[in-house]
Amino acid sequence: MAQPRRVIRYIITAAIFIFMEVAAVNMLSHNGITQKFLFARQRDMLMGLLWKADNAVVTYFSLKDVNRELSEENAMLYRLLRAERTDENRARLDSMARELSAPGGFEYMPAEIVKISRNKQHNYIILGQGAEDGVCPQSAIITAKGVIGIVDTVSRHHAYAVSLMNKDLNISARMGREGSVGPLSWDGRSSNGAVLREIPLQCRFSPGDTVFTSGHSSIFPADIPLGIAGESKIINGATYEIDVTLFQGFNDVRHVMVATNTGRREIQELEAKMEN
Repeated sequence: MAQPRRVIRYIITAAIFIFMEVAAVNMLSHNGITQKFLFARQRDMLMGLLWKADNAVVTYFSLKDVNRELSEENAMLYRLLRAERTDENRARLDSMARELSAPGGFEYMPAEIVKISRNKQHNYIILGQGAEDGVCPQSAIITAKGVIGIVDTVSRHHAYAVSLMNKDLNISARMGREGSVGPLSWDGRSSNGAVLREIPLQCRFSPGDTVFTSGHSSIFPADIPLGIAGESKIINGATYEIDVTLFQGFNDVRHVMVATNTGRREIQELEAKMEN
């Protein structure tokens, strides 16, 4: 019984002490102008702290909604940006098609590289267009700056191509517009380096001369500028081997053209008849 009474006594004593403190503060606040001013300032500071704490709590619990709204807004802006870039890319590809389209038995179609390998000896390219878009095997992949590769296989919506950065690919090239013709292939080292081989010793050229596609292939149109001739050396005392710096590198290529020879099937049928 003694313990509950002691607890009750403590509670009563504390209540009386708090009541007296409140009464003293109230009397002090009304005792003079200075006391009223000091009390009001302390009260305002206390209320400001309480308001700031309350606002921080409300802000914290509203962050979830704010973050959701920001996420939705970012997604909307991203969709708008992608749509704008798609329109720009389509306009750029159409412009390239108009620039490269010319008489000569080739049809040109804009395409976009969706994947490209650069760190192998047998590099490849994946286009974002396929059979349903009109891409055919054995079509040339080119840009306004040069040759990219040759389409090998197509699916409905994509095409697999052998890159010029592939040791197995050779294209027929000419030293200058009227010079000798030989096979041009990747040098196996840099993204814009190639080698032109089997150029006869009687061919006259100088470093800085332009190398073009020869037109002797049914895959590539003639006279596409490929690159600039550099150093040369004589092989087996019979032909030149010439270093070529390509105009079109492979580090930043994305938008290309697919060139299809409309007379290729007729040429193949004629060759088959002659072989038979």
